[in-house]
Amino acid sequence: MPGSGRSRRRFTTALAGLGLLVTAAAFQVGTGTPAHAATAHRVLFDNAHAETAGNADWIISTSQPDPLGQDSTPSAETDWTGALSSWGVALQKTGDYSLKTLPSGSSLGYGGTSATDLSNFDTLVLPEPNTLFTSAEKTAIMTFVKNGGGLFMISDHTGADRNNDGYDAVEIFNDLMTNNSVDSTDPFGFSVDSLSISSDHPAAISDSTDPVLHGSFGTVTKSLIASGTTATLKPADNPAVKGLLYRTGYSGNTGAFFATSTFGSGRVAFWGDSSPIDDGTGQSGNTLYDGWNDSTATDAALALNATEWLSGAGGSSGGGGGTCTAAQLLANPGFESGATSWTASSGVITNDTGEAARTGSYKAWLNGYGSAHTDTLAQSVTIPAGCTSATLSFHLHVDTAETTTSTAYDTLKAQVLGSSGTVLSTLATYSNLNAASGYTQRSFSLASYAGQTVTIKFTGTEGSTLQTSFVLDDTALTVS
Repeated sequence: MPGSGRSRRRFTTALAGLGLLVTAAAFQVGTGTPAHAATAHRVLFDNAHAETAGNADWIISTSQPDPLGQDSTPSAETDWTGALSSWGVALQKTGDYSLKTLPSGSSLGYGGTSATDLSNFDTLVLPEPNTLFTSAEKTAIMTFVKNGGGLFMISDHTGADRNNDGYDAVEIFNDLMTNNSVDSTDPFGFSVDSLSISSDHPAAISDSTDPVLHGSFGTVTKSLIASGTTATLKPADNPAVKGLLYRTGYSGNTGAFFATSTFGSGRVAFWGDSSPIDDGTGQSGNTLYDGWNDSTATDAALALNATEWLSGAGGSSGGGGGTCTAAQLLANPGFESGATSWTASSGVITNDTGEAARTGSYKAWLNGYGSAHTDTLAQSVTIPAGCTSATLSFHLHVDTAETTTSTAYDTLKAQVLGSSGTVLSTLATYSNLNAASGYTQRSFSLASYAGQTVTIKFTGTEGSTLQTSFVLDDTALTVS
């Protein structure tokens, strides 16, 4: 390689024109009774985190894990025992759902052999948990959703610590979203407010196309608060977040009593109070409130439509194994949260102004030292089996001090690796010969890897003298 060694060059390049990747999911709302699903939608209700502590009785049946052990053909809410029996019986009667409960003393897991492992379900319902999830459980929940599962988060007001362990559902849900190993950068685009709202009737927004507000179980107009809370929405963190019902006097990003979002290939719903799902019946000794049948609200339709929508995220194989929801799968795709969710060589993800980011302040800057050096950047991702389209894209800027027009002295490889680290494909190799001002978008189909967990890896290798910088920004892996 010609030229002499030098320290890392600091070049400033003009930003390329802004391009936006937009993905959208189309929803068709049914107006009649839906036909039975070819494969039952599988829903797991959690009872492993003190959901029956104090006056709570948030179970669909005392027969666990299988409610059919109490009554195999329930026709009324009292055929199963629990304050959520109306919810469970309503789903069971459609013939479209297979319901189970994670019993007390169990743990949430993903990818294991247990019959209640999340990989066997399409939707997980967390009805006001009162104990913190372990680190392993948080990883399981977040991975389940990212891979296509539906998550129903039902909170209560701040201070509702029913088992007196120092944590209420508000704190537990916020901990799940901000302290997990999968994505702690506000993955769902909302946080739960530390509020105790005594009473209200939150109203639904006007959106005739929304499948939760206008699903096959009826039209949602209002819900109720009997000591509950709301959420603050942060669409800058996740543009998919959407408030559906708002506390009186609130709209936009504050006061959302019921909200939906997506994460990876999965779907998320949040409800700010457990009173609406309480049917007033349950085990003896509990003081319950019948919010499910309250005539001033439409809570039953809201719970059932939301379950229907969430269960459509996982398809027939659970956690992304069957159908595909249009989504962008890479976490922290523009590097604005630093190295979060990426594995990278020291100094690669940076806001150093020597090379301009395409958007924002951060980018991934590989090489550029003018000496023998190797940098890597990688992220693992699961592509749902039901996706027929999966496109990896990224914007690349190559800046070099090399003067040759024929020899590739410094290279950047874009590769797909399997779970064992084996290279499945080298998508492209770039070099100092690709140097140009600004960024160029590169795109590759990864549809052949649907149903697999793969690692997207970039490896920059620099020779011994003149520098070449490979700068990446605004990555994406869009599926549909």
